[in-house]
Order: sequence, then structure tokens, then C-alpha cells
Amino acid sequence: MNRKLLRRIINHWQIYCFLLLPLIYLILFHYVPMVGAQIAFRKFTIRSGIWGSKWVGLDNFTRFFKTYNCWTIIKNTITISGYSILAGFPIPIIFALLLNCMRQERYKKAIQTITYMPHFISTVVIVGMILQICNPRVGLYGTFAHLLTGKYPNDPLGNPTVFTHLYVWTGIWQQFGWNAIVYLAALSSVDPQLHEAAIIDGASRWKRILQVDLPCILPTATIMLILRAGSVMSVGYEKIYLMQNDLNIGASEVISTYVYKLGLGASGKIPNYSLATAIGLFNSVVNLVLISVVNAISKKMSETSLW
Repeated sequence: MNRKLLRRIINHWQIYCFLLLPLIYLILFHYVPMVGAQIAFRKFTIRSGIWGSKWVGLDNFTRFFKTYNCWTIIKNTITISGYSILAGFPIPIIFALLLNCMRQERYKKAIQTITYMPHFISTVVIVGMILQICNPRVGLYGTFAHLLTGKYPNDPLGNPTVFTHLYVWTGIWQQFGWNAIVYLAALSSVDPQLHEAAIIDGASRWKRILQVDLPCILPTATIMLILRAGSVMSVGYEKIYLMQNDLNIGASEVISTYVYKLGLGASGKIPNYSLATAIGLFNSVVNLVLISVVNAISKKMSETSLW
């Protein structure tokens, strides 16, 4: 077996050279940093370094769970991530199914291009657009509200409940066209003979979507759902941090923003690298457990899984 592998590498060395760069990237930026994960179990100081810092075991984890806002942060993270999955996961599937039904290829391509273009807008620009539109004085929201009621409305970003909806639905608007590309690719591989047989049997377009298209993309949707389940606790900090203020902090403080503030001292406090690493490690472990559980359930119920 080793000889066959060696012979294959020699015969196709150019291909393996292409694989070398991503392999080096994976080792340097994903495996080497794992050495620093032990900071979570130490009282880390820059002067002492990783190996010279005092070993404190699980003290950093205990400290996090004893903080006054620990469970609020975890609840906010799960709420925002769960809301994003429940509201945002079906929309790309529905959009792909509807777009696949269009017969005019020109309009189909135009709609697809328009819907996935927001994906390439940077987070800073997206948040800037949200702040401008939702401004209660000079924004589109404030201007229309003043014309209709004669009064200026309250700032929606100052309302914790509104913040959650605003964050989730602007994210769905930005990403649903891009996420639909995977399902459109899966739909393009559906055997046309299945549709022809369904038409002969008298199936309507709606029935063909339910009985032909949807079952064919179900394995792809299952894999995407498993991957999403593995990032339930990982809500990206950039957009939330830029939208965050003192009024909505009760709903917008999540694990990623809390770790960012702890690790870099963004709140004016002394950076606590050990506590920040411990929280990040806890976050990763929970994500690993979730993706493993969801993968096992999917494998048992549908025989579709990542491993």
C-alpha cells in the first residue's frame, strides 16, 4: 500500500505540490495555535510566557461561570444563533426551489446575481447602512415615521428586542442568495427523467417540487444543517460589536464579543488572556459536542452524515 502511494506521488507530484500550500496553512494556523490553548488552564502573564505561567487547572472556567452575566451571555448567544438558523436556514432552500422553477433563463440569472451580491458587501458597510437607515432623525426609518405621525420615533438599535430581529434579518438578507447557490447546484443534478415521469403521471409543478426536487436536495440540506449546528455557539463578533451600544447591551453581549473585550481590554480593563482563552475553549467544546450529536442523529434517521 505504501509503495502504491509513493508511486502515485511520484507520478503526480505536481498535484501534490498544489496540496502542499493548503496543508502548510492548515498546520500553521489551525494546529500550531492549539499549543496556546493551555493558557486556559494557566494564570498567563506575558513576562512568564505560556510555559512559565502558573498552572491553575479549571479555575478560569469556574471564574467564568461565577460571573454575574455568564448565563445572560450564553442565553444571548444561543438565542441569536438559534433564531438565525430557524429563520434563515429554510429561506435559501425555498428561494432555490422557486428560482429553479423559472423558465426564462435571462431573468433567472439576473435575480440570482442580484440576490447574492450583498454577500460581498463588507460587515462595516452593512452596519453603516443599518445605522443610516434606522437613524430616528435623518434616516429613512425616522423620516417616514415623522411624515406619518408627526413625531420622531425611538432609536430601534436602543431596543434590545428590536436589536435581535434587526441583526438576524439583515444577516438573512445579506446571505440567503449566496447560500442558495449550493442548493441550485444540487437541483441542477436532478435527473430530468424524474420530472418527465412525474409529468406523464399528471403531477403538477407543485407536486414535482415536493416529490422530486425537495427529496433530491434533502441530503445537501442535511449536511448544511449539521454544519450550522456546529457553529451554534459561534456568533461572529464583528457585526454585533459594531451594532452594540449601552442600550442594547443586555441582548447584544454574546460570547464572541465578551471574549474580544476580555482578550484585548476593549472595555478599558486590563486584558485577561487566560479567562478569554478559557471561554473560547468552552465555546469550541460545546460546538464540537453539538455537531457530533446532530451528526449522530442525522446518521440514524436519514443515513446522511459528515462521518
